[in-house]
Amino acid sequence: MNLHLADQFNALNAEDWDQLAADAGLFMQRQWLTALHDSGCATAATGWQPLPVWSEQQGQLQGLAPAWLKSHSRGEYVFDWAWAEAWQRAGLDYYPKLLLASPFTPVTGSRLLGQGEARAALIGGLQQVVADYQLSSAHVLFPVAEELALLQQAGWLIRHGVQFHWQNQGYADFDAFLAALSQSKRKKIRQERRKVRDAGISIEVLRGAEINDQHWQFFERCYRQTYLEHRSPPYLNLDFFRMAGQVLPSHCVLFIASRGNQPIAASWCLQDGSTLYGRYWGALQSVDCLHFELCYYSGIEYAIQHGLQCFEGGAQGEHKLARGFTPVLTHSAHWIAHPQFRRAIADWLAREREAIGDYQQQLFLHAAYKTPCTTQ
Repeated sequence: MNLHLADQFNALNAEDWDQLAADAGLFMQRQWLTALHDSGCATAATGWQPLPVWSEQQGQLQGLAPAWLKSHSRGEYVFDWAWAEAWQRAGLDYYPKLLLASPFTPVTGSRLLGQGEARAALIGGLQQVVADYQLSSAHVLFPVAEELALLQQAGWLIRHGVQFHWQNQGYADFDAFLAALSQSKRKKIRQERRKVRDAGISIEVLRGAEINDQHWQFFERCYRQTYLEHRSPPYLNLDFFRMAGQVLPSHCVLFIASRGNQPIAASWCLQDGSTLYGRYWGALQSVDCLHFELCYYSGIEYAIQHGLQCFEGGAQGEHKLARGFTPVLTHSAHWIAHPQFRRAIADWLAREREAIGDYQQQLFLHAAYKTPCTTQ
């Protein structure tokens, strides 16, 4: 196989990419990644330089790793700030680094697009890019289990994390879901939903072609406002939301909260196969418990109504545990070029993995369900 490297995604044939990514999940699809780039959200100017690595055999695309050259660690949700600080203290440069991930999207899915020999070639290609360009490291975030095993076999260091996912146990409706919870958690959720209703709030659910440009403008305004309230610049912009709505309409689900005839808040989810992914939300007015309603309860209700098996509410958030979500392990793989740093990080990760395992087990003890949960 011949390996290739480019500094732009349009160096790749769109049809070949689409064919390789057919079963890779929404967030490694060409339409998603190019919308992030073409809208200006993930570009060299924002610290996300496209650097795709691909393999060919007799002129035919066999494998693709839609990687990025990163000049910071923002928008990744696998935090390596301490590693970067250690490099700096040693008088070395941690950035730029090589990253294989979906920007701003902490969702597990295929990262090495291809099969068998092609995947092995891509792993070797990522390592070669680190060596050729004297980078500090390469990172593959949220890969599927098969890819994780291949990366570990190739000598990459493995890291664990925890997210909170809701699992559909065949519930007939939201009340059936509540019936599976302990009495105290069931009571709390009903109280939180009642507070939203008593505030005069109604929720409208829009999907696909039902979402028009005015809806995207309103959602972006809510999203931007909430980021600014937390004194943080938003990662995404209106152009991206519009593009995503245009190129991936069947995947988009928008929940809009209104008081009377006035919309005041919204959350955006993406549906892919049997899973609903919670992405972003925002509010123009503060209403007690509205965040829980828009980001959790409306999504759970939607998943039940549409027969979806899983609702991923996004990264972090132990408060999700009391609302029917359970702790799930996530994974990442890391290629560290510097031998001494590699040994130090390997030792640190071994201890962190043990701590993460203990943490997950402790979380299960506090799950909201009447029947004890088991490790997932």
